Amino acid sequence: MKQLDARGLSCPEPVIMIRQAMQSGDAAYEMTVDNHAAKENVTRYAEHQGYTVTVRQEGGDYTLTMQK
Repeated sequence: MKQLDARGLSCPEPVIMIRQAMQSGDAAYEMTVDNHAAKENVTRYAEHQGYTVTVRQEGGDYTLTMQK
């Protein structure tokens, strides 16, 4: 599973990161973000790409696990 750290980045940077990562065609990704807007936007993008997204919150960070 490819892991990405997008903490400290504001949108649209996290979405661009996951879009570029998904070009590899892997079946699973994990991304950590630290704001609600990034969580919502990355989740929406991944779901449109056919991934199932699971969100886990730890403190102020969100870990998004995306799987096909």
